[in-house]
Amino acid sequence: MGIVNRVCAGLIGFALLSSAGAEPPSPTLAKLRSSGVITLGYRPASVPFSFLDARLRPTGYSMELCQRVVARLRRHAGLEQLETRLLAVSSGTRLPLVANGSVDIECGITTNTVERQKSVAFSVTTFVAQSRLLSKRSQAVDSLEALRGQAIASTIGTTSIALLQELNSRQRLELRIIAGLDDVDSFRLLNSDQARAFAMDDVLLYGLLASEPRAADFQVSQLALSVEPYALMLPPDPAFKRLVDDALRELFASGEILAIYRRWFESPLADKGGVNLRMPMSAALKKAIERPTDSADPAAYR
Repeated sequence: MGIVNRVCAGLIGFALLSSAGAEPPSPTLAKLRSSGVITLGYRPASVPFSFLDARLRPTGYSMELCQRVVARLRRHAGLEQLETRLLAVSSGTRLPLVANGSVDIECGITTNTVERQKSVAFSVTTFVAQSRLLSKRSQAVDSLEALRGQAIASTIGTTSIALLQELNSRQRLELRIIAGLDDVDSFRLLNSDQARAFAMDDVLLYGLLASEPRAADFQVSQLALSVEPYALMLPPDPAFKRLVDDALRELFASGEILAIYRRWFESPLADKGGVNLRMPMSAALKKAIERPTDSADPAAYR
């Protein structure tokens, strides 16, 4: 073919791609193809979403979802030999590590919020939690008003602590808010009576109590402070997000997500002494699976 014909063919091909609405290049996929490695962020102690097993390997519900996503990514050209690198993240480090490209998918317990969407993206929702109060049964707390002027703990860098600060200011509760470095540290503040209550997502509170010998000494409030839609946190890359969402939608549509959920929320956890959270799937999560959404609006899950 002559050079003129080759140029014409190239222009025609470009025009066809443009008219078909071809997706813009993905910097994340380009990086993965170049390096051959995808970095997954994990939480070391967020049972049952992301935690270390008996051999100190990251495991859990969110980790399994991420592994399924990576398996689907390997079906794409140039990613067949994609290797996985694991990087521990915390409440404070997870967002900047995803935003700056150090982590490609955060496989933890991150709530999708409008504020966070300014610097990162989120997959379709993978879990729906509610923020509640944990207290000692001997001094049970079921409202923030009951804590007026007292100390309450939550974990640094979480939506729960941000909500506490907002409610404290709006309702003039004069709470003394103490930030734990992680959920285990926040629970320690409650257990040692440095705080009267611990505000955190209900499923994480139940996860902590599942391995607590004195679990019966504690009580989770009926009061829900907020609705928390969890999702896999991603770089702000629409093409990459689409592939991650496609993988999750495939799990949802096939029904495989039901078996995955039962494994982590309704079955004994071998790496946690056989504890069983006994948490049936909520109506809000069933709705998010039947009609996948990446909405940060709590009303979308009611």
